Amino acid sequence: MKLSIIIPCYNESKNIPLVLSKFGEVIQREDIELIVVDNGSTDNTAEVTAELLPKYSFAKYVHVPVNQGYGYGILSGLQQAQGTYIGWTHADLQTDPSDVIKALDIIESQEEPMIYVKGERKGRPFFDQFFTSGMSLFESLYLGEKLHDINAQPNIFHRDFFKQWENPPHDFSLDLYALYLAKKLKIKLVRFDVIFPERVHGTSSWNTGFAAKKKFIKRTLEFSKKLKKSLN
Repeated sequence: MKLSIIIPCYNESKNIPLVLSKFGEVIQREDIELIVVDNGSTDNTAEVTAELLPKYSFAKYVHVPVNQGYGYGILSGLQQAQGTYIGWTHADLQTDPSDVIKALDIIESQEEPMIYVKGERKGRPFFDQFFTSGMSLFESLYLGEKLHDINAQPNIFHRDFFKQWENPPHDFSLDLYALYLAKKLKIKLVRFDVIFPERVHGTSSWNTGFAAKKKFIKRTLEFSKKLKKSLN
């Protein structure tokens, strides 16, 4: 298996049919697997996924009974991944499934196997761009590594990099952890443009307004302190 891509799903029953259909259109080779992680959903995500998955030979299912965080769902999927390259993207279709194939094309064009390929979001609202830029600047100055658009998708890297992870976070800080660790280990980082439209169905499980952003900032700052202490 060349690539395993994790799709963490929390109450994404309306998006799953379109996600699988879109991936079905772009996956044209047999060495790519899609791992759909039902991350403790409380809607009918499990039923919808069970009904649709048999139609897609490239797709697998991982069930997390109780939601323990965004990062926990991804980690649960990564532990089941069989690919030489592994990673994740979102189920809300704000990142086009074809971006995963673009990332794999980049990987296969490189001579260096230890590579980290990550999207860089375009077309976002001004306030979201401003928020991201501010957080990126803080993290870069605080952690001593140039970091920007930390939560962009997809994230794809060699499985040997994953083997070096120690106590990764179970929340939204997983994106920061992975990117920062890759920079610390001097792994080659390649960014590429991805268009970031509005969600097709449902609402974000965390980005619900200014209060949610304040909470996100607080959690990220707390994790950044722990991360800096553990890796320096």
